[in-house]
Amino acid sequence: MKTVTPGEIAPPFARYSHAVEVPPGARMLVCSGQLGISPELTVPDGAEAQTVLCFENIGAILRAAGMDYADIVRINAFVTGREHLAGYMKARDRFTATPPPASTLMIVSGFARPEFVVEIEVIAARA
Repeated sequence: MKTVTPGEIAPPFARYSHAVEVPPGARMLVCSGQLGISPELTVPDGAEAQTVLCFENIGAILRAAGMDYADIVRINAFVTGREHLAGYMKARDRFTATPPPASTLMIVSGFARPEFVVEIEVIAARA
């Protein structure tokens, strides 16, 4: 994978890449949005704890596909308020490789259940 960060645009605001080029012939994995819920169906309080569970769930999906966190090329993340940005980014940075994937973070009004404050979907590719 190759990151693309043109010098003529502003640098990323946080730890992400503006773009990631996937080489021809790479296997692609598109992961549905994952919520911060454990296998026992518990939901922890707070964005950081929920983000950790989201990425642990994503890790299980990646492993099942013969991939790992380093294969993530794109993250779309959703939080329910600005107060969740720092917790999300702190946890996200523990799971992302260097160079980091392309990423978008959006603030949304809510999810299917009110206790969820974070949802994360990824695209992964392995050459």
